[in-house]
Amino acid sequence: MDAKYKTMNDFKSFSQAVDELKQEDFDQLALEIFQFQALENKIYRSYLNARKIDVKSVQNLSQIPFLPIQFFKEHAVVCGNQAQFPSFFTSSGTTGMITSRHYSWSEEWYLNHARRIFEKEYGSLEGFHVLALLPAYLERKGSSLVSMADFFIKSSQSKHSGFYLYNQAELLSKIDQLKNDSRKILLLGVTFALLDLVESGLEFSQAQNLLVMETGGMKGRRKEMIREEVHEVLMRFFGVSTIHSEYGMTEMMSQAYSKGGGNYTLPTTMRVFLRDVNDPFSLTPRSQGGINIIDLANFHSCSFLETQDLGKIDRQGRLHVLGRFDNSEIRGCNLLVQ
Repeated sequence: MDAKYKTMNDFKSFSQAVDELKQEDFDQLALEIFQFQALENKIYRSYLNARKIDVKSVQNLSQIPFLPIQFFKEHAVVCGNQAQFPSFFTSSGTTGMITSRHYSWSEEWYLNHARRIFEKEYGSLEGFHVLALLPAYLERKGSSLVSMADFFIKSSQSKHSGFYLYNQAELLSKIDQLKNDSRKILLLGVTFALLDLVESGLEFSQAQNLLVMETGGMKGRRKEMIREEVHEVLMRFFGVSTIHSEYGMTEMMSQAYSKGGGNYTLPTTMRVFLRDVNDPFSLTPRSQGGINIIDLANFHSCSFLETQDLGKIDRQGRLHVLGRFDNSEIRGCNLLVQ
């Protein structure tokens, strides 16, 4: 198959195809993007050459090689000329850790894409008051999560929506103020900050319209805990029956959401393959393995990512993230070790 898109000027064509994507068209678009990136992405092209991949022989998704996300730490993983990209997102990390850079061709498109994914799962953002408890992310520049949360706050068109740093009493007071409101309350928080709130000694009055969503991550602030333990602590404090979760990373333009139990529903733009834990170049027929992700929203960079996460896929096609490989760095966001 010849690549249909040849230059960066065609990113708009890709973005339209992704915006209008139907599930039955996923494979075809993924193969077109693969052919495009194999030609236009210098880093991915070099990786394919090193593996002696015959690009023209790739005819189905199982044949596509996945780029280790470590490449985002030391290289500009982009299609075309890096100078044409106006901005980039950076990953979180502990002191001394090399962070990833994911260049963005259009932050506006990314934010609207993120909104579409969220609203498909949860309904209009105008039905929420969005309270974002993201202290570690607000204290640095370039976080895609902060950009998304800020856009969600503005899109909610609520005067009560906003960011919270370490002002825990103010946050709980705001939830109490809104507990009888017709809108739902979305508390979007990094995991360590939610646990700090639980242990603050402050009292919390249950709110029936509250939805608590953790983005994962201890960022070296607390001991790692299994997801079930964290969710149990949070459910008990907030008086809710489930804890929602967001799964994403700097190297991805799409997000997956869980409405409880850590089982993530994949958006139309994402598909997960599991690889053999002992052979990164081989997919496994088993229900558990290393997570490889196709994110078609990464059409400007690399859509085929070999992550350092372990997971399993259930019969409904939902992703359950189990943890990380032992020899990998602890991710600063969006994952709880399990």
